[in-house]
Amino acid sequence: MGDKKHNYDYDLFVIGGGSGGVRASRIASGHGAKVALADDGAVGLGGTCVNVGCVPKKLMVYGSEYGRGATEGHGFGWDTKQGAADWSRLISNKDKEITRLNGIYETFVLKKAGVEIFKSKASLLDAHTVQLADRKVTADKIMVCIGGWPRQMKFEGSEHLITSNEVFFLKEQPKRVVIIGAGYIGVEFAGIFNGYGSEVTMVIRKKSILRGFDDDCRTLLQEELLKSGIKMETGANVVKIVKKEDGLEVTLDNGKVVMADQVMAAAGRLPKTSGIGLEKVGVKMEKGFILVDEWQKTNIPNIYACGDCTPTMQLTPVALHEGHCFADTQFGGYVRRADREFVATAVFSHPNLGTCGFTEKQAREIYGGIKVYQSSFTPLKNRVSGASDKAFMKIIVATHTDQVVGMHMVGHAAGEIMQGFSVAMRMGVTKKQLDSTIGIHPTSAEEFVTMRTVHHEHKDPPAKL
Repeated sequence: MGDKKHNYDYDLFVIGGGSGGVRASRIASGHGAKVALADDGAVGLGGTCVNVGCVPKKLMVYGSEYGRGATEGHGFGWDTKQGAADWSRLISNKDKEITRLNGIYETFVLKKAGVEIFKSKASLLDAHTVQLADRKVTADKIMVCIGGWPRQMKFEGSEHLITSNEVFFLKEQPKRVVIIGAGYIGVEFAGIFNGYGSEVTMVIRKKSILRGFDDDCRTLLQEELLKSGIKMETGANVVKIVKKEDGLEVTLDNGKVVMADQVMAAAGRLPKTSGIGLEKVGVKMEKGFILVDEWQKTNIPNIYACGDCTPTMQLTPVALHEGHCFADTQFGGYVRRADREFVATAVFSHPNLGTCGFTEKQAREIYGGIKVYQSSFTPLKNRVSGASDKAFMKIIVATHTDQVVGMHMVGHAAGEIMQGFSVAMRMGVTKKQLDSTIGIHPTSAEEFVTMRTVHHEHKDPPAKL
């Protein structure tokens, strides 16, 4: 598929060295295409996920759990004295791992695959020409995988804010933290700082955390976070930050004032699409997102895009999948479109939240009649450790087909558990098939195959699918 039928420098030029861009370029090169990739170095090869997202965050989540382990071990016979955490050691070891991964992406993932790397900002001059720092290059096809960037909040004193970019490089652990926002980034970092012993206050514009997730899971997890000592100011907004001798004075629109050492804005992310020539070339966008069809193609026939700069699911594995499908279709002779049905995801809070498929509200709108099975219990480990965390599991079934259309969990390792069940859901598993599955005992996961009693049911007429 790499036979050249044009006079351009490359078969494919990829703008952006994040998850989608790296995958698209590597797979296309493996299919025989001549490929180059440009990355502006804003965060590093691997993009947000590797440098200032999923990977370092998960390392910090792991670290935040060790303090709890020291306390919970008492019931199992361990008398462990919990010392103070060395924040600088955490950051140093995290940095070493990310540097290692950067090297792997450059040497083993890209260069070994034959992809030429340009460490430069890239912008479009026309539909086939890309301007780099020191040259112009041309390509038959161009793939834009520029990703996203934390939304910048503006109010009096907002220059004192940090975002999910800067939080990974704090030299000292803040003893008092205010987090603005209650999406997965805000919830996860509230748990991280709380686990390391910081005093955490979340400022939430609405009444509940994690908009878009199943309501029962949101309610239970919010209760667990409050039980862990995280404070929440709901229905509130930050209106002013003033730097004082003893920290940052944070004023809310409800009249309350909170003192903090760091204030983190976790109020969403926006596509990083400005300033790279998309408007000049005529690529259609909406609210900054590049509009693409089912093949990742823009309105310009040879320009494509994938990942967080498009209005897709903002998840690393989705960007990987989209980039892979594009490369297979355009260069591998294997025609396939990205399939985003029943994509599992997780929030690495304490406890975890894992989910796949539709929420109860969504399922009612899509399927009409549904049956809901759910269970809340204290995990076996917590019976002895003394931890107060509850686990919660929920199955949503389309009444007229018996198909499982939603599975949700709050509890230890929910993300790990949900990954396996997502395979079954993609294969169209029914409740009868779940019931026929023999569980692993004793585990929390077995609860998903032992729930037999309907908790509640909505007997709406079948929806039009």
